Amino acid sequence: MKKLFILVLAAAVSFSAGAQKVVKGSIEGVPYQGSYHPTYSSDGASYIPKNIILMIGDGTGLAQIASGYFANNEDLTYFNLKHLGWVTTRSATDFTTDSAASGTAYASGQKTYNYAIGMDLKKRPVPNIPERVKEKGIIAGIVSTDDLNGATPAAFFAHQEDRGMTDEIWADIPASAIMYFAAGSKEKFEKRPAATQKAIKEAFTVVYSLEDPVCATAEKLGVLPPAVETGYIVNGRTDFLPKATRQAIDFLNTRKQEGKGFFLMVEGARIDKACHGNDFPSAVKELLDFDKAIAEAIKFADEDGNTLVVISADHETSGLAIWNGDPKKGNMEGVHVSGGHTAIPVPLFAYGPHAQDFMGVQGNEQVSQKILKLLLAE
Repeated sequence: MKKLFILVLAAAVSFSAGAQKVVKGSIEGVPYQGSYHPTYSSDGASYIPKNIILMIGDGTGLAQIASGYFANNEDLTYFNLKHLGWVTTRSATDFTTDSAASGTAYASGQKTYNYAIGMDLKKRPVPNIPERVKEKGIIAGIVSTDDLNGATPAAFFAHQEDRGMTDEIWADIPASAIMYFAAGSKEKFEKRPAATQKAIKEAFTVVYSLEDPVCATAEKLGVLPPAVETGYIVNGRTDFLPKATRQAIDFLNTRKQEGKGFFLMVEGARIDKACHGNDFPSAVKELLDFDKAIAEAIKFADEDGNTLVVISADHETSGLAIWNGDPKKGNMEGVHVSGGHTAIPVPLFAYGPHAQDFMGVQGNEQVSQKILKLLLAE
């Protein structure tokens, strides 16, 4: 009996050790990119903002942000902001959310089941922020380094029962409340049914480059670059995300109705994807690129004075920890303990009028509710 107990205990220990996933990673010589230091002139003001920019770093927990901070010689636009909070991310059906359920919570103010895109627990369409604010004359756009049908961007324009319904999600964009989108990709678009491609081209001016001259004159614009331009930085993506963020801001700002504002969602999608692959160097590079997009949003908020920027994440990915580094040399070492999502609360940073509303601990659906309250305020 004692021998059997020892064998069972040994097997249990072996199974436990095998089930744990600890993957170390390191990055060296990260070039210093600086950061943007805000003026704080509108930060925390009590008047209602006209425009709100929601920025979602997919899979981005505190360790992912801190990795970028230390690798960038202890400098990051994220960490130049003063109003901080936390977001709990569980879905209505699972303790650990997926991007679809969390994206829908951010987009609609309602928690739902994992895999849902813009649907409630009874699989009924739930209005998203662009749809809600359109009634008030507020225009909207989305930017992502994911494909347009990715769970997070899709939650802001589509209504489908499952995130895997790719053709159906693309087919939802023509009749959506979106006026601008920039995401992947030309190749994905050209694989959609001919009728869907035709409908999208009839609803939007579709271009394959941010530099296309027609971007300046289009009434509704869709930017779908070749896949490499929205893929991983390590695979050749350059400055698509910060450039698209600024283009989206300028596009919406010049087309909004007099006295009205705009809503923009910007996603840094590949932080999550790098962490799923336990690719620490890629995750750091993606985080630093997302910080450049944050800088563009905060710069505009300073220029405009009527813009609130809210930055958070849909969930944390990989249970990342950081344990060694040399900030002056751009060196960092990290450890992933998972290949999937975790339920760790994620940081929230806010800048601009009513940034103080987002301090403390809140659910992802409450972030959306606060945004809607401000945009719909009379």
